[in-house]
Amino acid sequence: MNTRLSLASTLLSHRLLRRQLRRIFGREITAEGEWAELLEAVNDAYHEADREKLLVENALEINAQELTEANVKLRLLIDNAPAGIVMLDSEMRCIFASRRWLQDRRVTMQDIVGKSYDEIVPEMAKHWKDVLLRCQAGATESCEEDPIPQADGSVEWIKWEIRPWHETNGVLSGIIVMSEDITARKRAEDQLRVAAVAFQSRDGMMVTDANGVILQVNEAFTAVTGYLPEEVIGKTPRILRSEKQDAAFYRNMWEALAHEGCWTGDIWNRRKDGGVYPEWLSISGIKDATGQVTHYLGIYSDIREPKEAERRILELAFYDPLTGLPNRRLLLDRLSHAQINSARDHQFGALLLLDLDDFKTLNDTRGHDVGDQLLIEVARRLGNTLRESDSAARLGGDEFVILLEGLSKDQAAAATKAETIAEKIRAAVSRPASLNGNAHYTTPSIGVTLFHGHGETADTLLRQADLALYQAKDAGRNAIRFYSPRMQALVDGRAKIETGLRKAIANEEFVLHYQPLIDGDGALVGAEALLRWQPPGQELISPSTFIPVAEESGLIVPIGFWVLESVCNLLVALEDNPAARQLRVSVNISARQFHHADFVDEVKFALQQSGARADRLIFELTESLLLKNIDNAIQTMVMLKETGIGFAIDDFGVGYSSLAYLKRLPLDLIKIDRSFVRDIVDSADDRAIVQAIVSLGHSLGLLVVAEGVETEEQRAFLAEHGCDAFQGFLFSRPVPREELLRGIK
Repeated sequence: MNTRLSLASTLLSHRLLRRQLRRIFGREITAEGEWAELLEAVNDAYHEADREKLLVENALEINAQELTEANVKLRLLIDNAPAGIVMLDSEMRCIFASRRWLQDRRVTMQDIVGKSYDEIVPEMAKHWKDVLLRCQAGATESCEEDPIPQADGSVEWIKWEIRPWHETNGVLSGIIVMSEDITARKRAEDQLRVAAVAFQSRDGMMVTDANGVILQVNEAFTAVTGYLPEEVIGKTPRILRSEKQDAAFYRNMWEALAHEGCWTGDIWNRRKDGGVYPEWLSISGIKDATGQVTHYLGIYSDIREPKEAERRILELAFYDPLTGLPNRRLLLDRLSHAQINSARDHQFGALLLLDLDDFKTLNDTRGHDVGDQLLIEVARRLGNTLRESDSAARLGGDEFVILLEGLSKDQAAAATKAETIAEKIRAAVSRPASLNGNAHYTTPSIGVTLFHGHGETADTLLRQADLALYQAKDAGRNAIRFYSPRMQALVDGRAKIETGLRKAIANEEFVLHYQPLIDGDGALVGAEALLRWQPPGQELISPSTFIPVAEESGLIVPIGFWVLESVCNLLVALEDNPAARQLRVSVNISARQFHHADFVDEVKFALQQSGARADRLIFELTESLLLKNIDNAIQTMVMLKETGIGFAIDDFGVGYSSLAYLKRLPLDLIKIDRSFVRDIVDSADDRAIVQAIVSLGHSLGLLVVAEGVETEEQRAFLAEHGCDAFQGFLFSRPVPREELLRGIK
């Protein structure tokens, strides 16, 4: 009490506190007794409040513990429920999801909380959006079986229910979505339904356990054998034995079943009445999830029945008899269905065209029977490599087509997946194959094109894959190439050029320009004829654009003959000018034209018809042309050399430049390629190459001409080192015939 009085005196001396107390009590507190009574009251009130606080805290602690335990139990219940559960607020933002829901979608709680359902499921079907809107407004909806298309083209099934949830005050605050994956159940039901339908087949069927004890037979089995189900169930298939096959036959059958899981072949069986008949028997082992055989399914077909003959005919119509793969007819049917599925599911598919590299060599060297073995082995490997949703077909020869479905809705992702599968195929086919006991190595070239819906016809897709295949071949083989619009544009452009060339030949749309040849003294000694294409009303078309197409199409032969005739006519015209009588004109001869069977006769005919002097005509040939078949090339050159025609090697130095062949060829001159002349002033390497070519040419008694001379520095260096003649823009650009004739004085 003394302590309290001392405290009261201290408090009383505090002016600020006294002022506050006066305001509260309306009078001055002065006596220590009054302070003592006041402090006593405060102290009692404090202890009472402390006791009440302790009681409240204890109650809250008990309630919090109970609430925590309840929450844990509730979370365990939700997380272990067979259905996935997600809770959305009134704005369709995710606020909670069960473990099953998160696992099914391969996301975490952090990935989805606070996000809208549209963000979580961006490709939501429209009918789902409509359902969510109705439930958001207070409706409850459910579905027992709902198919959900997957990215790989498969379908999963779910059972779902959506209902609104409310706060304690009754306000609608969002929805709860509960979904259960019932795909396994649906597939099991489908399998049972298919099995039930299959068991009603016209073929006899028998199911046994792993020990061969008969468990079930169908009506067709009874019709063929005469045995009722109750007469064979519990027994083994030995009841059907005819004794026409020995013990070794059945031993081989069971060995095949043990190692390969199936056996197919002809067998003689005995009916209940004792009659013996031939059957086509197919036995397959049925395995459980661990890979253990639990049952065997036997299918019997009476091969004497017309129905079986009809089935064999259908197999021949739709399947390749060598490999057992679908043929072109069945492939086109499957491709049509794949395009329908692609349009419906908005999924990209792909068509792969596979060709075996150097297959012709294998056939030619080891025989077609060995080639057939390789084709059968490739077909088997394709079957083992592809997904269940994919299919392979054989078009003929060594060409196979692979159809891929349900790759992705995204084109880039679909292309990546198609390339991955193509790489697996390439690796599988490239493994060594044992053919007649010898290891054989082969590689495939693969062309790939994507499709999306019905955008292209089947023939167009096959053409696109074929274009891509040729790109793979051109890349060195054993490669994979994709078709692209750019590739198609190149092909279309080539076709357009080829069509235009055919019209140009008929309408004489070609013209020749001539580039003068100047000797060391600056005198004109000859010219090179250069082909140009002049379509009516258009600009000149460069030979680099149309010559490759003319070569590939074979049109270079008639075009080349026209060039030859035109040059011969020019040579005749030059005879009228004394200053031009010794000029020589060179003509570029293509490989296709040079190796043509009538080339020599056509040259002689052109000379004879025009009256031109052969010794004023020079044929320019490339090194690659000559070295393809050196002996035939020399023979052709010698025959033409006898008429007086001269020969030059064009673009010398960029080809093989084989000295052994060079000394055998009846040449008159060599032309240094412009690529060495261009940098001759700045490049020591180019200067050394040019000097070597000049020295080599002179040592063989040949004239040396430099192409592409454009500066005085280039000409001076070439002249200093013995070059005999020059050709290039420094002297003249290619000019029309009339301009050339006017310039000769």
